[in-house]
Amino acid sequence: MNTFIHQQDNWPEFTWNSNDFMSLLSEARNLQGRLIGKMETLGFELRNEAILDTLTLDVIKSSEIEGEFLNPDQVRSSIARRLGMEIAGAVESDRNVEGVVEMMLDATQNCFAPLTAERLFDWHAALFPTGRSGMYKITVANWRKDTTGPMQVVSGAMGKEKVHFQAPDSKLVEKEMHRFIGWFNNDKIDLVIKAAIAHLWFVTIHPFEDGNGRITRALTDMLLARSDKSNQRFYSMSAQIRLERKQYYEILEKTQKGNLDISNWIVWFLNCLINALKSTNSILTRVLFKAEFWQKHMDTAINERQRKLLNKLMDGFEGKLTSSKWAKIAKCSKDSAVRDINDLIEKGILKKEVAGGRSTNYELIGMPAGNTRYS
Repeated sequence: MNTFIHQQDNWPEFTWNSNDFMSLLSEARNLQGRLIGKMETLGFELRNEAILDTLTLDVIKSSEIEGEFLNPDQVRSSIARRLGMEIAGAVESDRNVEGVVEMMLDATQNCFAPLTAERLFDWHAALFPTGRSGMYKITVANWRKDTTGPMQVVSGAMGKEKVHFQAPDSKLVEKEMHRFIGWFNNDKIDLVIKAAIAHLWFVTIHPFEDGNGRITRALTDMLLARSDKSNQRFYSMSAQIRLERKQYYEILEKTQKGNLDISNWIVWFLNCLINALKSTNSILTRVLFKAEFWQKHMDTAINERQRKLLNKLMDGFEGKLTSSKWAKIAKCSKDSAVRDINDLIEKGILKKEVAGGRSTNYELIGMPAGNTRYS
C-alpha cells in the first residue's frame, strides 16, 4: 500500500481544482499590490526600515519553527551590514546567525537568479558552517545519504514512536531534485501558486540531512519575491507559519499522506499568505511612529544615551524598561540612568507604567500596542 504522496504512480504530477481557491488567489494578489504600492509611497529611509524589520522577523521566525532561537539584535545587525544600512547599536553576529541571514538574503535579494543544485548546496553549507547539527556530524552541501536509516518525521516516546512522514529513499534524491529544479526554473504557472507547490514538493523530497524546513521557506520567499516583481520584502510568510504552526503540520501531514490532488494544501497556503500580508500593518505602524517621533522631537535636547534607548524602545524592547536595564544598556551609572529617565518624563516622552511592582517600569508615550516585534 502506498502510504505517502511521493509513492503515488504519477508523482509528482500534482492536480488541483482552481475553483477551490481562485477567490483566495485574487485576494492575495490584491493585497500584494496594495502593500507594494503603500510601501513605495514611503521615503527611502522608512522603506529601508520596513525591509530591515521584515527580513529580521523572517529569519528569526523561520529558525524558531525548527526550535532554534536566534538573537534578534544579531540578526538585525547582520542583515543591516549585508544591505549596507547604518543602524544604531549594531552588534557582532555568531556564525550560525550569519549563515541563515546569508541564505535568506540570497533567496530574496537574488530572487530572479535561477535555482541550481550548487546554489542549494551553498545555502546548506551556510546553515551548517561547522559541518554539524548540534553535536552530530552531518553531510553538508550534498544530498542526504540515509546512513542511519530512512529519513522520517517522528514523534512520541522511544518505543512508541509515531511516523508522520517518510521521505523518498536517498538513492532517489538526486533524480528527484533534478526534476524539481527543472520545474522551478521553467514552469510558467502563477508564481503564488508555484510558491505553494514548491513548498510542498521540496519539503516532501527532504533532500538534506537537516535544514530542509528553513531552505523550504527560503524557496517560498524566493518565489513570492518574484511574484511581487521586487526583491524588497514587506511581509513574512515564515512569521505567519510560526503563528499557525499546528495547522501547518496538520495540513502538511494530511497532504503528504494523500493523493496528488493538492487543492486543500493550496487553499491553506493562500489563507496563510493573506494573513501574512494583513499582519504587515503592524510593521508599517511602528516604522511610521518612529519617523513621526523623531520629526516631532527634531529640536528637543536628547543626549546620545537617551537616543539609543528610545530607539531600542521603538525597535521592539524585550520586557519592561527599568532604570537598571537603562544603565546596563547605556553603559552608565544607575544615577545617570535615573537622570536620563526623569529628564524624558519632564519632556513628556516617557511615563511610569500604571502597574506597580518591586521595580518602577517606564514606557514611551503614544507607543503603538504590541510593539515587541520579534516575540
